[in-house]
Amino acid sequence: MKPPVDEHDRVEAPARKPVVASPLARFGETRHLGLVVALVLLAAVGLFTVPDTFATTSNMVSILSLAATIGVITVGMTFVIIGGGIDLSVGAIMALASVWATTLATQSYGPFVMIVCAVLVGTGAGLVNGLLISYGRMVPFIATLAMLVAARGLAQRMSDRRTQLVQQGNEMIVELSTSRVLGIPLLVYIFALVVIAGWVLLNRTTFGRRTYAVGGNPEAARLAGIDVRRHTVMLYGLSGLCCGIAAVLIMARTTTGSSTHGDLYELDAIAAVIIGGTLLTGGRGSIIGSILGLLIFTVITNLFILNGLNTSDQLVAKGLIIVVAVLLQRRSLESRT
Repeated sequence: MKPPVDEHDRVEAPARKPVVASPLARFGETRHLGLVVALVLLAAVGLFTVPDTFATTSNMVSILSLAATIGVITVGMTFVIIGGGIDLSVGAIMALASVWATTLATQSYGPFVMIVCAVLVGTGAGLVNGLLISYGRMVPFIATLAMLVAARGLAQRMSDRRTQLVQQGNEMIVELSTSRVLGIPLLVYIFALVVIAGWVLLNRTTFGRRTYAVGGNPEAARLAGIDVRRHTVMLYGLSGLCCGIAAVLIMARTTTGSSTHGDLYELDAIAAVIIGGTLLTGGRGSIIGSILGLLIFTVITNLFILNGLNTSDQLVAKGLIIVVAVLLQRRSLESRT
């Protein structure tokens, strides 16, 4: 007679592949090394084309500050895509959270309430996405596209299409950008903490193993005892939480809340995740790869600005990079089958 199988044992079965990966596999996979090489080459281009400005401390801090806001969103997007979904609403949710937090009624209660408000609005919108997808049986693309439109519209209505300033007395939020430790703004440290927390959650917890399992094969995950619908709701709630944190960071960096914040951030976040090696079909990916992909995008943007190239060329370059990344993913999948 076979011994009874408890839930934990059943959950571990489909997620065993990412758990047994060695540290070398986690940090030094070929695709990660390729991303590092790409970053080095981009740095060489910067040193060659704009040697007086690229390698300065102020420019490095500028790159990190720019990467921080999108980076927090990218962490949440990595979870969603590994879990087999997609989230097109992250930029709009961030804008809505920033507007809600900077309304005069909210600001009258002080910076702590503003921060909590931004985080709760982001998390709430993410949970709505998850509920529509899991229990409303909506396609993630459609559900999050609807949220994108609705959140952006609600942000415009609340702000009357005006940029709302962070009022005096709420300097604590602004100090996240102006205060520095070892020459680096506090918001960059917050970004680093989110990355570390995301890595631990994905690689060292049951939640992370279930995320790989749900994204790799939802039906097998369900048969293994995972509540796939509830886990999907949690993934989108996590993405919304990251949007709320990103809203706080952009309020700190710009001292404003605006319905235009986060425009096209969803594309940058998705592109960074794809370039980082996460499969759009779900089940495989890493936080480290996504952050390296984000840094590549951010350095490219910085080089375009420093060399005086227009944003149209920048978008074309980003589009080509995304196409190449997807083609490499397809080739990798075909070579495995």
